Amino acid sequence: MLHVAVVGSGPSGVYSAQGLVQSGPPDIRVDVLDRLPCPYGLVRYGVAPDHEKIKSLQNNLRAVLEDERVRFLGGVQIGPGGIPVSRLRELYHAVVYCVGAATDRHLGVPGEDLPGSWSATEFVSWYSAHPDAAVEEFVRDARSAVVIGVGNVAVDVTRILARGALELSPTDIPEAALAALAASEVTDISMVGRRGPSQARFTTKELRELGTLTDAEVVVDPVELALDPAYLDPSGLPAAQRRNVEVLRGWAAATPLGRPRRIRPRFFLRPVELLADGGRVGAVRFERTVPDGAGGVTGTGRYEEIEAQLVLRSVGYRGMPLDGLPFDPLLGTVPNLAGRVLRDGAVVPGEYVAGWIKRGPTGVIGTNRPCAKETVTSLLEDAPALVRREVAEGPLEGLRDEGVRPVEWAGWQAIERAEAELGARLGRGVVKLPDWDALWAAARAANN
Repeated sequence: MLHVAVVGSGPSGVYSAQGLVQSGPPDIRVDVLDRLPCPYGLVRYGVAPDHEKIKSLQNNLRAVLEDERVRFLGGVQIGPGGIPVSRLRELYHAVVYCVGAATDRHLGVPGEDLPGSWSATEFVSWYSAHPDAAVEEFVRDARSAVVIGVGNVAVDVTRILARGALELSPTDIPEAALAALAASEVTDISMVGRRGPSQARFTTKELRELGTLTDAEVVVDPVELALDPAYLDPSGLPAAQRRNVEVLRGWAAATPLGRPRRIRPRFFLRPVELLADGGRVGAVRFERTVPDGAGGVTGTGRYEEIEAQLVLRSVGYRGMPLDGLPFDPLLGTVPNLAGRVLRDGAVVPGEYVAGWIKRGPTGVIGTNRPCAKETVTSLLEDAPALVRREVAEGPLEGLRDEGVRPVEWAGWQAIERAEAELGARLGRGVVKLPDWDALWAAARAANN
């Protein structure tokens, strides 16, 4: 019997488990381990609460985790303070690490650490009820916000800042975040990119959503857009970028609606400093850029300041090293060959990676499926040799011997029931439990 551990229960981890049970030997057993007591990774804690269609992907992931050959084990820390990588290799014939890219990139400009300046990751964790999230009033005393970045995450946080409380109430957003956003006095949100509209990383579907908000309107300066030659003549652009330009062109020609909040997509502005006001951020200083003719931009020496009591940087993610695994600090990934971990350039039998820790933080949720398939193919090619190695008779017992008390599927179901009950008490739908204590208490109720 082939025993495989998959570390991480987000899309890349669950797709890896799915590939293993679909293509592996009939008697394969897959344990999906996660640090959190809840499965689904970024689908639960990264997808915006108002994107219910995308969040429904949890139903597909659930079907994999409910397969009789797959076992979910939550609350299992791998590395320092938990199960060493070396011990995990003693318990399983193979281990697939799907640990994502756990940290965000920094701007590297003066004032970035001022109060009121955050990563978009921290803001997303807050409104997604991630148990590690700081209990912060992000929007308190803020009138203007600047979101630095023009990818889908930047659009997400911009939309949540601009969306009305009535629109968010039916979602699973935690009660504290809903109350804070309902009381928010933010009226101006600038979403700023250093390059032009034809090079922005958001998808057209996400971009269009900004124009559907009840309490907000999108304000675009056609003069700024025209700095991009491809905006003036988008005929040579790929279809996705051409559609983005068409949406922005429509907003630039629109008549103002006079709604209470304004979203301002801005382009060709590079942040150079966050300016303080009363001990916290009060504005962002940008340098105007222009296309350099080679796909990048160059500075002009002209500057502009945009008022902001809240700054959210959304300039990408980065993988973090996992103690016991090799790591490429330049790429932020684990060195690998078709998913097989490389140590000093040589393949390590039984160690694999999938997802962002394998390829870097690129693509959308669906990109993880072919990525996981490649890794699973490598693992199953190696399986005849891997299965000959003796491992512990019962991996779960081995984990418990290390002092770990995993949250099994019944514990996760208890969390789901507690979240449904919380929502009912609040007169809403399902509402996420807000912290570690609440999650653990609910999971333990499954044993009572």
